[in-house]
Amino acid sequence: MSALNITYRSTAAGPVLHVAGELDYERAGDLREQVDCLALARGQNLTIDLSRLEFCDSTGISVLLAARHRAQAAEAELILVGIPADTLRILRIVGLDQIFTIHPASETV
Repeated sequence: MSALNITYRSTAAGPVLHVAGELDYERAGDLREQVDCLALARGQNLTIDLSRLEFCDSTGISVLLAARHRAQAAEAELILVGIPADTLRILRIVGLDQIFTIHPASETV
C-alpha cells in the first residue's frame, strides 16, 4: 500500500492540491483536513490534481464530493485534474462526471 502524499501550492486562480498515492478509507481524512483548512474566496478555483493517484475507493470519492460542497459554500469551483482512467470510469458509471468539473492531465496547473 502506498501512503497518501498531498502537496499544496497557491496560484492566482486559487489553491492547488496535488494528491499522490492511495485515497482510501484509512487516508481519505488527510485530504478532507487539507481541504477544510484552505482559505477559499468567491470566484476562486480549488484544483485537485489526481494525476499521481494510484487508488481511490468510495471513501475517497466521498471526500472529493465534500471538497466540491466546500468550494460551493465559498462560491468557488472545484476542478479535478488528471483523473486516472480507473477512477474516471467509476465516476462515469455513477454519474459523478456530470457534477465534477474535470480537466485532463495536460491542463495541470
